[in-house]
Amino acid sequence: MTGATEGTISGRIGTNDPDRLNMYEIYHKKSRIYLSVKRVMDVALSAAALILLLPVFLVTAAAIKCEDRGPVFFVQQRAGKDRKPFYMYKFRSMYVNADGKLKEMMKDNEQTGHAFKIKNDPRITRTGKWIRRFSIDELPQLINIIKGDMSIVGPRPILTFQMEECSQYERQRLVVQPGLTCYWQIGGRADVTWEEWVELDLDYIEDMSLWTDIKMIVKTIPAVLSGDGAY
Repeated sequence: MTGATEGTISGRIGTNDPDRLNMYEIYHKKSRIYLSVKRVMDVALSAAALILLLPVFLVTAAAIKCEDRGPVFFVQQRAGKDRKPFYMYKFRSMYVNADGKLKEMMKDNEQTGHAFKIKNDPRITRTGKWIRRFSIDELPQLINIIKGDMSIVGPRPILTFQMEECSQYERQRLVVQPGLTCYWQIGGRADVTWEEWVELDLDYIEDMSLWTDIKMIVKTIPAVLSGDGAY
C-alpha cells in the first residue's frame, strides 16, 4: 500500500470524491504491454501454484469430506470485470445449504456497506474455521485465474446482488479484473470497513503496475500466515 493511501484514505471515506469518478479512463490508459504481461504472469504463477499446492488441496478436500460428507467445493456467482457475472470456486467452509440462509442473517451483519461478515458465523464448519484463517478456502480461485475470470491481484469479487446495490462510485472497482489478493487482503481483511475497502480498490486501480502487483503478491504471504482479520 502506498504512503499516500495510508495517509489520505480516512479523509475520503464516504465522500464519493468526484476526482475519483474516472476509474474507467484511468484503467484504459494503462500500458497494453503491462496488461499483457500481467495476464501471462497470472497464468504462469497460478499453474505453478496449483502443482506445488496439490498436497494442500488433497488434505483440505479430505478434511472437508470427512467432517460432513458434503461436497468439497463451493461454487457461487460473483460480479466480475465490467459487472459481468462469473462462477467463483472455493473450498466449502460452511455447512451444506448455508448460502440459502444469507439474506435472513443480514440483520446480524457486522460489516458496513455491501459486504457481509460475522465473526462467529454459525454456518462455518470446524474445518471451515481453519481453512478460512489461512485463506486456504480461496485457493481454488487459481482455476478462475487460469480461466480468465480473475487475476492474482485485483479487487475481491462481491456477490452479484451486492453489486446491484452499489452506487456508481462503488461500481468503479469493477472496471478491472477481480483478484485473489488486493490492498484489502493485506490491510486487515474483515477488520476493514466496506467504505475503506472501496477506497483501497480505487487506490489499486490508480497504482496498477507490474511492480505494484509483485509487491502485493509478496506482501500477501505474511498477511495470510498472520490470519489477521480472517473469519
